[in-house]
Amino acid sequence: MSPELISIMILAFAILVLVSQSFFTVSQQSVAVIERFGKYARCSYAGLNFKIPFIERSAGEISLRIYPLDVTLDTKTKDNVIVKVQVSVQYRIKEDRVYDAFYKLENAREQITAYILDLVRAEVPTMRLDDVFEKKDSIANAVKNELTGTMQEFGYEIVKALVTNIDPDEKVKSAMNEINEQQRLQVAAQAKGEAEKILKVKQAEAEAESKRLQGEGIANQRKAIIAGLQESVNEFQRAIPGVTAADTMSLALITQYFDTLKEIGAHSKSNTILLPHSPGGLKDIAAQLRDNIITGNLATSSE
Repeated sequence: MSPELISIMILAFAILVLVSQSFFTVSQQSVAVIERFGKYARCSYAGLNFKIPFIERSAGEISLRIYPLDVTLDTKTKDNVIVKVQVSVQYRIKEDRVYDAFYKLENAREQITAYILDLVRAEVPTMRLDDVFEKKDSIANAVKNELTGTMQEFGYEIVKALVTNIDPDEKVKSAMNEINEQQRLQVAAQAKGEAEKILKVKQAEAEAESKRLQGEGIANQRKAIIAGLQESVNEFQRAIPGVTAADTMSLALITQYFDTLKEIGAHSKSNTILLPHSPGGLKDIAAQLRDNIITGNLATSSE
């Protein structure tokens, strides 16, 4: 092989090495940090890029995508309940702060984790267990605001912070479920008591209305009987002149007396008890009824 050919091959190889050292590509959503003699020079973005061979070098690439970070910790509430809290944080590097993110902070995940542990353990102990569940968004906002103010110095942006899980001890959860069950039973008992109260009130009102209507029915019945007796007395006196009203009433009572005995005897399963008496005793009964009717009429007329 001639020296000229060897020289050409060496030159071609050198050119190839220079080209390979001069051009490089950067992935999408990534930024390459270029250093010149160990000092930061510039940032190269996605696509084909150029650097001075043997003078400049790529110190590394940083992704601009969103990173997720889940942190789980144990802490105590104000009412001395140990709870396990899980916080999820989404963060990314700002495109215009790549220098700070690359050179100022060595391990962003450890730094963010430390801040989350400190913030949650300072926030949760000021709340009762029920408040921790109700105000978990407030805890997440406090974490986000504090991390945003701290991490922006290092070129990081906190996109979102969430409290994804709050898990008390199993005994505490069982107690909470029992309290909830007892409260529901208490509400159910109160509702049942109110329903029974309403039912009894309605039954009493119905009974009172029934007695009122029954009383009106008895009063109307008695009025009808009195009217019928008056008509019977008048008819009897017109049919038999000289008969007094007392004689007519006695005859009506005797007739009613025998009708009653006939009605009782017609029922084989009657449980009515008849006291010893004689038909002659009807005279005294008739006298008593007559006196009571006269007294009632006098009282009505005096009103």
